[in-house]
Amino acid sequence: MTKKQVLEALSHVQDPDLKKDLVTLNMIQDIKIDGNKVKFTLVLTTPACPLKDFLKKQCKDAILKYVDPYAEVEVAVSSQVTTVRKQTEELLKDVKNIIAVGSGKGGVGKSTVAVNLAVALANSGAKVGLMDADIYGPSIPIMLGLKNERPHMVDRDGKTWIMPVEKFGLKLLSIGFFVDQSKALIWRGPMISTALKQLLTEAIWGELDYMVIDLPPGTGDIPLTLIQNFPLTGAIIVSTPQEMAIADVRKAADMFNTDAIRIPILGLVENMSYFIPPDMPDKKYFIFGKSGCTKLAADLSIPLLGQIPIVTAISDAGDQGSPIATDEKSPVTLAFAQLAETVAQQVAIHNAIKESIGVK
Repeated sequence: MTKKQVLEALSHVQDPDLKKDLVTLNMIQDIKIDGNKVKFTLVLTTPACPLKDFLKKQCKDAILKYVDPYAEVEVAVSSQVTTVRKQTEELLKDVKNIIAVGSGKGGVGKSTVAVNLAVALANSGAKVGLMDADIYGPSIPIMLGLKNERPHMVDRDGKTWIMPVEKFGLKLLSIGFFVDQSKALIWRGPMISTALKQLLTEAIWGELDYMVIDLPPGTGDIPLTLIQNFPLTGAIIVSTPQEMAIADVRKAADMFNTDAIRIPILGLVENMSYFIPPDMPDKKYFIFGKSGCTKLAADLSIPLLGQIPIVTAISDAGDQGSPIATDEKSPVTLAFAQLAETVAQQVAIHNAIKESIGVK
């Protein structure tokens, strides 16, 4: 068995998302051969890759088919999260991908999805930051049990920097850390924009695979400020299934798709999708309607990234400062883990498309 034979065999294995073989994608590394034993590393585009087990099996089968049916194949797995950002960029230069989570209207659970998505990505092994840009309703400090937390400040190179708070494997910042949340925040647009820019550009975020930004609902000044001033990888829109929420989602989609902005929409998340009674786990009740977001995603030609059920434990966990995605025993944790996999998958696909057409 030779390295050339191994590479030729693995060139028959194609990544279903990126539409190229693993060798061309440089996803096969560190090949070691000892007699009929071969070991190599499969380098995935994200630690949250939903195709991990599938690709490992395909690699083993390819060696057995094209090289030696009696070969002993060991496939190690690592990951290198992709990005299309230039290394020369200064703005958040160590952040590979920035994902905005928005909604057309309030009350659809956008912040809950943003927090649990970030936690689930971190659970997969990714380096994740979470930025609370919902200025008038900063709920992330409460949802993460950090209501009275205040970030530390450090002096470097003659400048004062903000150190993000760390919890649940995340690096976190919120305007809620700097204001009295019991009082109304009476700020005009320019003050808000300045505050948000400071949280993003005057903080030591370090190296991140993904930064999740929880946008305020709607299509006002704050989402536009972030979208137009920071290099977003893509956006996720959260909705509930009922028609009124879906009508507002279309407006949010129009904002991201407008010619002046053109931010890729990674997909749609249907929150409060259905209710499962605790005493009847095989039953689903579609309280707010059925298939509303499925139809909308098809109309907008974007993926439906996930459907999150209505479970009291989700809101209880947020109120207690411990997101449901941190609870390994909860069945809802699986829903958010699958959402994280699908989001990471879409990020890798969009990055591959941009790279292939030379878009930076």
